[in-house]
Amino acid sequence: MSPTSTSPDLLDQVAKLARQAGRAILAIYANDFSVAAKADRSPVTEADGAAEELIVAGLRELPFGDAIVAEESVSDAPAPDPAGRFWLVDPLDGTREFVGRNGEFTVNIALIERGRPILGVVLAPVLDRLYAGARGLGAYLEQDGRRHAIACRRPPPEGLTVAGSRSHGDMDALRRFLGERKIARTVSAGSSLKFGMLANGEADVYPRLGRTMEWDTAAGQAVLVAAGGRVNDLRGAELTYGKPGYENPHFVAWGGGTPGRD
Repeated sequence: MSPTSTSPDLLDQVAKLARQAGRAILAIYANDFSVAAKADRSPVTEADGAAEELIVAGLRELPFGDAIVAEESVSDAPAPDPAGRFWLVDPLDGTREFVGRNGEFTVNIALIERGRPILGVVLAPVLDRLYAGARGLGAYLEQDGRRHAIACRRPPPEGLTVAGSRSHGDMDALRRFLGERKIARTVSAGSSLKFGMLANGEADVYPRLGRTMEWDTAAGQAVLVAAGGRVNDLRGAELTYGKPGYENPHFVAWGGGTPGRD
C-alpha cells in the first residue's frame, strides 16, 4: 500500500533519501571541488548536481513523483499545478556555506499540497542534524542516532532570540523591522537551519528581508509549522508555493507566541 501524503512511512522515506544525498555531498566536500557561477551570479558546485540527481531519482519512486521542481533543473521542468501536489527540492541550500566549509548547508525536500508545504525534511550533513515534520505528525530532530520530538517555544520574558542569515544578514534591518519588541539576543546560521532553530525552541523569530526562492524555504516551513510555528509575508498572509517564477516575498518565520504581542 502506498504511503499517504503525510504518513510516517513517507516522511521516513524522504528522510532516508535526504541522508543518501547528504552522503554524496560529503564525499565531494571532503575533497577539492570547483565552483561555477549561475546566471544570477550565485555559486554552484558539482555537489549541487550530484545531490539533485540522486534526490529526483528517489522521488520518482515515491507518491507524486511525476511532479518535481528542483532548483538546478527548474528551467527544464514543467510548471506544477498549484492546486495539486508536487515535490520542491533544494539539493544544497547554502552553497556559500559549502564553499566556505563552515558546515552550515542543508538538503531540503518538501511536499507541497494546494500551495502549502505539508511535509518537509531539512538535513545538515556535516552537523548530522536532520529536522523532519509533516502535517498531523508533528516534528522531530534526529542526531547522533537518536530521534526526539521538537516543538516551538513561547518567547521567554527576557525577550526574543532573533535568527538571522549567516551570508545575507542585515541585523540593523531586522531590528528596525522588530521595532519595540524586546530582543534578548541575535544568532546567525546558514541555510534552512534557522527554521530548525525555531522548530526546536532555540530561537523565536526569523525575519527574511531579502530575496529567497521557494525551494529555499518550503522544507523548513513544513518542519516549523509541524512544530507549531508559522511563516507569513509582511502583510500577515501565509507564505505559499507554486507562484510564477518561484520567488518569495519578504517574510517572517515565527515560533510560538503571538507576533503582535510577544
